[in-house]
Amino acid sequence: MSRTVIFIAVLAFALGLTGYACWHLWRIAPHGWKLVVAGLFMLWAVTFFLEFPYLERFPLKAATVMYNVGNTWLIAFMYLLILFFLADIATLCHLLPKTLLKDNAAALLAVLGAVTLILAGGGIHYHHKYREEMTIRTDKPLEKPLTIVMASDLHIGYHNRRPELARWVDLINAEDPDLVLFGGDIIDRSLRPLTEGGYAEEFRRLKAPAMAVLGNHEYISGVEASESFYREAGIRLLKDSAAHFKGIEIIGRNDLSNPCRAALWEISAHPEGYTIVLDHQPSSLGDAREAGADFQFSGHTHHGQVWPISWVTDLLFEKAWGHLQKGDTQYYISSGLGIWGAKVRVGTRSEYLVLHLTN
Repeated sequence: MSRTVIFIAVLAFALGLTGYACWHLWRIAPHGWKLVVAGLFMLWAVTFFLEFPYLERFPLKAATVMYNVGNTWLIAFMYLLILFFLADIATLCHLLPKTLLKDNAAALLAVLGAVTLILAGGGIHYHHKYREEMTIRTDKPLEKPLTIVMASDLHIGYHNRRPELARWVDLINAEDPDLVLFGGDIIDRSLRPLTEGGYAEEFRRLKAPAMAVLGNHEYISGVEASESFYREAGIRLLKDSAAHFKGIEIIGRNDLSNPCRAALWEISAHPEGYTIVLDHQPSSLGDAREAGADFQFSGHTHHGQVWPISWVTDLLFEKAWGHLQKGDTQYYISSGLGIWGAKVRVGTRSEYLVLHLTN
């Protein structure tokens, strides 16, 4: 099946679901308000569907508004679907009267109020950054005890703006780390807001050396331009390569977006030392154990970002979030410091990892 056919099928399905939600809003709205309610919902939806092909053509400030408004619609739309779907099931099961969702201002306000509370609460929750801490004792030689801050999926760009990035840099510096490791997707989808906003200057405020790997969004935004941004930001990019730091080896794998990425065993040069693997997508967790690595840090999943998508990522990945141990290899799959799309977290958290490595 061609990509065009798949795209058309997905688009048709999305438009069908949008029509379903819009019909319910039309039906539930009282007389005199039906066109206003349904029209505003469809106008909101248009900002999302137009964002993908036309975002880069708008001035930066207008594009920022369009990105945030459109992607917030996506989350609101999902919860409207859930509410209307459950209401339809309850109606079919004679648990709710058929007239409840018809020409009912109180029901409309209840539905919109519930979605508004979810968005507001999820937005507040997103801005709270969780500090996950781990201490690992190893028999392998270290030059000194190390504190390493690890973060993934910053997704800086049209929504996670420079002031927010500055706050994250301050959080990292407050840990007084020896090393900072980024697990991919520093960039969201476009380099334009980063270059026009001077975001690289914030990364240069990091008080410790920084290393990173590519994520799938670096490929979406353009891998060559992304690598240039890393250089400007003073971040050492590990692209199927290894680096040595105070007695440990950090192995950075290219993202799965590159089908020609090297096998893990081909990259490591000193397996006898303590080894940390950075691999953006946690899709090949067994590789680190087979290669004799001690620790792997990954991201990508966002742990679904919002419930119930978190259930989907739990099904798709062996480990979608948190700590895991396979043999002698330990893993941490991060739900991400930043976020894609709307700045809303429901049932998941934004976090960074502070790893203490000692003998």
